[in-house]
Amino acid sequence: MSALRLVAFSGNTHRPSKTRALAEAAIAAVARRQAVDPELYDLVDIGPGVGAFSRGKLPLAGQEVLDAIENADALIIGTPVYKGSFIGLLKHLIDFIDPAALAGKPVLLAATGGGHRHALVVEHQLRPLFGFFSALSVPTAVYAADADFTDGALTAPDVRLRLEQAAGELAALTSRAPNLAAPQPAANGHVAAVRAAGARFATLS
Repeated sequence: MSALRLVAFSGNTHRPSKTRALAEAAIAAVARRQAVDPELYDLVDIGPGVGAFSRGKLPLAGQEVLDAIENADALIIGTPVYKGSFIGLLKHLIDFIDPAALAGKPVLLAATGGGHRHALVVEHQLRPLFGFFSALSVPTAVYAADADFTDGALTAPDVRLRLEQAAGELAALTSRAPNLAAPQPAANGHVAAVRAAGARFATLS
């Protein structure tokens, strides 16, 4: 069986960052469960051109990131929290993704912030966003605050335990349902994609 193409995208605008460190820890957690071919990208990789008004106007790096996200077997999406929400440039980039491209794709959702009062951003904002795409967001989301890191590395035992749980859920989805690629849209493409993704999810329960 070929290695899982696991693409992680960290919505940070600088490096090093706690969001990237969390994404790296998530990749490692999944890799402990199955063979992976990981790719990790940041907003900073794209540069200021990420604010382009259309996908075709993005710099080449931005188009390559979107291609990687759409063609991945599974995703890890991480974002820093600013002013009570995930970063706007991340949403801007996601707006360029073809809705059918993420249908049925397993996704691990994660975020970082200054304190724990922002923890529900993942549930209230990221999960509905990927629900629109009919992606299979794993039940366990991961949030880490500044205090959960030591010298830039994730060290809080409770967060690491939650990350292991989320990684296990992602691995279970990808190992038990190897054909989670986006379905080909029918005449009513989005409805067909939603039904197909729901049927696949039902087989995992």
